Amino acid sequence: MDKILLKGRKLTQTVALLLTTSLSAPLFVACGSSNTANQPPVYDNRPTAQNTANRNTYPPRPQARQGLSTGQKVAILAGAAALYYLYNQHKNKQEQGATGKYYLSKNGRVYYRDAAGRAQWVTPPPGGIRVPEEQARQYQDFQGYNGRTTGRDLTDLAPVQ
Repeated sequence: MDKILLKGRKLTQTVALLLTTSLSAPLFVACGSSNTANQPPVYDNRPTAQNTANRNTYPPRPQARQGLSTGQKVAILAGAAALYYLYNQHKNKQEQGATGKYYLSKNGRVYYRDAAGRAQWVTPPPGGIRVPEEQARQYQDFQGYNGRTTGRDLTDLAPVQ
């Protein structure tokens, strides 16, 4: 009887050892690998032999915007004010298309004609248009002047027909 118990105990110990080894092996393999793909990037700005030779580590300065000086006050035109500004900039042009002549419709919207003669509605840019304050004063009564939500729209400027 002792022989049977001894064989059963050895079999149980062997199976337990195999299971423990097979379950813990992936854990040891994963901890011991030198895979750097899953590690966060290192942002080290200390001088080293590689980056001391080239000290220009700062990003390049953005180009200055043309047409506006640093001391010049600016108004942001959006909505109706931006549409009226665009209309006034393009109403006397001779070209066709988006860079050509703009028209004011009866319903107070601004459009241009494409090469096929179809009307294409103009929408103001989402961030508005930066215009020098002296030039933008004529649009101060319109909706969208410096973020204003009240004011005139373009329906009262529409041509009478």
